[in-house]
Amino acid sequence: MASSFYDLKAKDINGGDVDFSSLKGNVCVVVNVASACGYTDRNYKQLSSMLDKYGSQGLKVLAFPCNQFGRQEPGSAAEICKFVAGYKFDGMMMEKCDVNGPQTHPVWSFLKQATNTADQDVKWNFACKFLVAKDGSVVARESGDPSTFEGKVQELLKA
Repeated sequence: MASSFYDLKAKDINGGDVDFSSLKGNVCVVVNVASACGYTDRNYKQLSSMLDKYGSQGLKVLAFPCNQFGRQEPGSAAEICKFVAGYKFDGMMMEKCDVNGPQTHPVWSFLKQATNTADQDVKWNFACKFLVAKDGSVVARESGDPSTFEGKVQELLKA
């Protein structure tokens, strides 16, 4: 397992490599997403709003599509991208993955371990957001809407 958030790597939605060392110095929100969930609209709108406000200050949102909850993200990469474009979401859309179980993506395993919540499964789409500080430390596992932790994001950006 990676020893730092910046040691991680993943694929973006188009299959390109993303080396998390390129995120050094940024505040990151990592979230599991789905297109056909009741929480989709407000979460994408709030995440997009946060990126509009704080993207120029170093906020990055890494969105990992996941089809584990109610099969609410069955689409292909192209279908997911087309759907998300309607929200003008300027975050980093990552490759679809599992966030629980034997096929849990290494990024999600690391984040759970870093917050001492490895034994706690992600409960649903958009139900788990990890906040990562500029130095790569994983500082929180949030379960609420993005607006509920916007103050924490502001503090992390100022640090």
